[in-house]
Amino acid sequence: MDSSLTKNSGAGATATPNRWLIAVAAFFMQLALGAVYGWSVFLKPIMSLFNASKPEANLTFTITIVALGITAGFGGYLLSRFGPRVIATAGGILYGVGVILASFSPNLFVLYLTYGVIGGIGIGLGYIVPLAILIKWFPDRRGFITGLSVAGFGLGAFVTGPIATELINNVGVRQTFLILGIIYLVIVVGAAQFYKVAPEGYAPSGWTPTTTEQSNRATHDYTLGEALRSPKWYTLWLILALNVTAGAALISVASPLAQDFARVDETTAAFLVSAISIFNGAGRLFWGWLSDTISRSITFAVIFIIQIFVFFLMAQGPGFGLLLVLGAIVGLCYGGGFGTMPAFAADFFGPKNAGTIYGVMLTAWSAGAVVGPILISSLDYKTALFAIAIIMLISTVLPFVARMLNREESSKDRLEAVH
Repeated sequence: MDSSLTKNSGAGATATPNRWLIAVAAFFMQLALGAVYGWSVFLKPIMSLFNASKPEANLTFTITIVALGITAGFGGYLLSRFGPRVIATAGGILYGVGVILASFSPNLFVLYLTYGVIGGIGIGLGYIVPLAILIKWFPDRRGFITGLSVAGFGLGAFVTGPIATELINNVGVRQTFLILGIIYLVIVVGAAQFYKVAPEGYAPSGWTPTTTEQSNRATHDYTLGEALRSPKWYTLWLILALNVTAGAALISVASPLAQDFARVDETTAAFLVSAISIFNGAGRLFWGWLSDTISRSITFAVIFIIQIFVFFLMAQGPGFGLLLVLGAIVGLCYGGGFGTMPAFAADFFGPKNAGTIYGVMLTAWSAGAVVGPILISSLDYKTALFAIAIIMLISTVLPFVARMLNREESSKDRLEAVH
């Protein structure tokens, strides 16, 4: 076994857990949490059950993501105070119970409260924990490990989409919520028991950062207050929010959009949901890994450029085959944002308070989850997709603005340290 897994190079021969075991537990936990991305298969059944319009039913998904993002904002602080096992366990309980209670909802308001608010809070608490702890366990592979952690989240709908579709067809939407809620509760709470914070100053045996890694990383560990006073934090926030806007828009209506554009049935449309989910998960790992090599800023620029063309083509109303390919690419880019941004933030602000700083940054997830689904639900699909392509075009400059701001601030910090 690699000695880096059993020793803390910064603290002598102190025994530590196998960091890869923690990473595997994080993956399966995120897999259960990411089932929320399979929401679109519930959209038409919920509309029928409560005699609701598409925007009214889709508001459930928006509320869930908003609750997720807001909770993650203070989840990092709670993590530092109570520890990863407690917070992740609480998240699993709230998430599972929220979905279970959704099965008894007599109206949309109660669905918003149970699935949306309670479930969303649970997801938010659970989501931030593995990101915060794995960044410290894997200083040598920040992009890859954060990508691996959240890859499970992106793949959640791949597992849930087809299963939920079959359950809805056989036992109804209420029983489906009940069954899935129990499963989520067991998986998330079980995975949480493997979590442990890395020792202070942990580094794998024999590893030292390269010159490029040193130049791209923060000169000191920022506190949350220092990060929020820095323009580069707001630039990263906007980058994440705009990428979420694009992806969340498509994810929220994937099944009905496929049915309208390609004239396919619900079962066939679920393949689009699965394709987006597969590539959402793969994108988190792929772009996170790639960003370790080509830099975070170039990674995000490429993600935005690709989506300009993809959303433009999607607005032409393609057949199901092409729609499947385009949707998969959107999933790849959407996931890439979540796979790359935690490492981007840790590079800019240091790993010590990365969980708290990135947790607050996840309010961008909430913002994008409001704008994207509302945009695509309020306009006809083609007009909304054209609008998203334009948003992606405007977004391409932001990663380079972030890099410029970081270099300026790092140079100033080094000068002040010298003097």
